[in-house]
Amino acid sequence: MNKMRRVAVTGGGGFLGRYICRKLVEQQIEVVSISRSSHPHLERMGVCCKEVDIIDLKKLTEAFAGCDAVIHTAAKAGIWGSKKEYEAVNVVGTQNVVNACLSQGIKYLVYTSSPSVVFCGGDISGGDETLTYSDSHFCHYATTKRQAEQIVLGSCKRKNFFCCALRPHLIWGPGDPHFLPRLLDRARRGTLKKIGKGNNKVDVIHVENAAEAHIQALFSMVEEPQKISGKSYFLGQEKPVKMCNFIELLLNSQGVFPQWKSISFPVAYFMGIVFEGLYKVVGRFKYKEPPITRFLALQLSRSHYFSHHRAQRDFGYFPKVSIDAGMRMLSRLRPK
Repeated sequence: MNKMRRVAVTGGGGFLGRYICRKLVEQQIEVVSISRSSHPHLERMGVCCKEVDIIDLKKLTEAFAGCDAVIHTAAKAGIWGSKKEYEAVNVVGTQNVVNACLSQGIKYLVYTSSPSVVFCGGDISGGDETLTYSDSHFCHYATTKRQAEQIVLGSCKRKNFFCCALRPHLIWGPGDPHFLPRLLDRARRGTLKKIGKGNNKVDVIHVENAAEAHIQALFSMVEEPQKISGKSYFLGQEKPVKMCNFIELLLNSQGVFPQWKSISFPVAYFMGIVFEGLYKVVGRFKYKEPPITRFLALQLSRSHYFSHHRAQRDFGYFPKVSIDAGMRMLSRLRPK
């Protein structure tokens, strides 16, 4: 039985965050969205929106007042940018979330992590949560998400503080502001590239499923804290997908039928090294990401999919929106 009265969602105005907010509202739970900007669409939904940067511990602590739990989705995403900025948001910001919870006596924290915390450049086929953290992340995002996950899971050693980390990968669906728009841009410019043979399999997850998993994990932790507290969980669809095939399905749903250009992995990886060096040297580090990086070359050419058995066993996760159903949703919503 749900015992939550008021839940804060950091990054409530983001892609995943707003779906989580909506699902909580549907459960008749008061929701406080913590974001750096205003989000009128959330306010119309009945969400209490507070413009707070998670880097500001004092304001964050004040914003958490009266909450029973926190779902922490806010993060600096992407594969390129200043190490300092990634550390400020993903590491310091997450530590602030933990500290603010402890200051306000909040007992439950669900953290949105990433499978990239265990990705070290090789294939992962059906890996589970016994995989160790990677020591070679190839980008600041993955490094800082690992550090943040360690902060969260380490904090539940405190008395009466319970937390878990969820690792959804390649979240997709209506309203996606990042993945699909970038694919569409590259496809329309004819710069979409297939790295390697294109047979690598990956996990993806529809945003509805990802949001539902966060709610399920929270409710389960409230009912049986010791069952999932201190654990991490991989999340995905009903099956892994071939990366290139999935990208084609996404683009086809928007009426775009791409012409692929192929490039070998060694060439792509070498280009990543060259572009990373050039973009740093010529001063474009803060302003635009290179067309290819080592991390991107590896992610697009290697298999990285995982077992979801632990999430199914511990809090009943199962993808309610299938890949086919999700694609039909996107097709119906595409611009005419």
